[in-house]
Amino acid sequence: MSTSRIMKWVTGALEALLAIPVLGASIIVGLLWTPLLIMLALHIVTLVLTKKDGGSTVGSILGIVTSCIAWIPFVGWIMHILSAIFLMIGAAKQDNVSNGVVAE
Repeated sequence: MSTSRIMKWVTGALEALLAIPVLGASIIVGLLWTPLLIMLALHIVTLVLTKKDGGSTVGSILGIVTSCIAWIPFVGWIMHILSAIFLMIGAAKQDNVSNGVVAE
C-alpha cells in the first residue's frame, strides 16, 4: 500500500470524526479551529503524495476546500461528510504506481 493511500485513509477517518455533529463541532470549537489548520496541512501533504503516485486527487482537493470553509456551521458538516466519503473511496482504489504504471 502506498503512502498516499495510507494518508487518504487517515485523512478520511479524521474527516469522518469531524463530521459527527456534536463531537466534531466540540473538537473544532474547543481547540479554537486549529484542527481545521492541521487538516489543511494534512490534505496538502496527501495531495502532493497522491500526485506523485498518480492517484485520484478529488478527495484531497475537496478536503482542502473543506478546511477553508468548515467554520460555517452546517456547510462545514456537509463538507466533512463529503470529504470523508471521497477520500475513503479514493483510498480503496489502487494508485497507478501500485498497478505498475508509472505516471509522467
